[in-house]
Amino acid sequence: MDIAHAAGAEVYLDAVHHAPHDLIDVKAWDADYCVCSAYKFFGPHVGLLWGRRARLEELVPYKLRPAPSLPPGKWMAGTQNFAAIAGTKAAIDYIASIGAQDASGGDRRSHLRAAFAAIKEYEMILARQLLDGLQQMDGITLYGIPAADPSQRVPTFAVNLRGLTSQQAAEQLAAKGIYAWGGDYYAVDVCEALGQQPDGMLRLGILHTNSAGDIANALDAIASELAAPVT
Repeated sequence: MDIAHAAGAEVYLDAVHHAPHDLIDVKAWDADYCVCSAYKFFGPHVGLLWGRRARLEELVPYKLRPAPSLPPGKWMAGTQNFAAIAGTKAAIDYIASIGAQDASGGDRRSHLRAAFAAIKEYEMILARQLLDGLQQMDGITLYGIPAADPSQRVPTFAVNLRGLTSQQAAEQLAAKGIYAWGGDYYAVDVCEALGQQPDGMLRLGILHTNSAGDIANALDAIASELAAPVT
């Protein structure tokens, strides 16, 4: 951030995949803008934008003429989606409830901080279980950082299975009750840089709602696909 700001650049962060796994802290990140989608942290399909007030006041959005000229009103396209806003609050309250027992008496922010500390610790246990299992298999290509280091990554892994496209692998795992995603998941440039277009990669994601049994089942399903004859 310091390098970008020293060069006169503004910093825009997309925290969409970070949001369900760790605390969003725009002050600590020293960002100018931060966006995410509530559906990623168990809420409705609605986008969220945070920006420094001075930045939001300077920018001129394409807006309805009668809309206010100051934020937040000038960023609203019309009547707000009140149902989605209520659902977003409920999702945030749900996450905060996870940390309430560890931060009793505090405010919602302290509960969120405690919740994400617990979520991160638990998810990393499952991530290590998944990585250990994958790295023991022949025929698996793992992309990205191999170590399940909480300071470096969230517990989502891109892999490919020998002899299968990512879509084929996703369909085969779905038949075994394992939900994964094949393709580029809109990360086209990354997939191109890794030489994985047009088929993309298989995405395996972990949340705090998963269990060690879920990971074991996924590893068993992957192992059975690798053991199957290549047609």
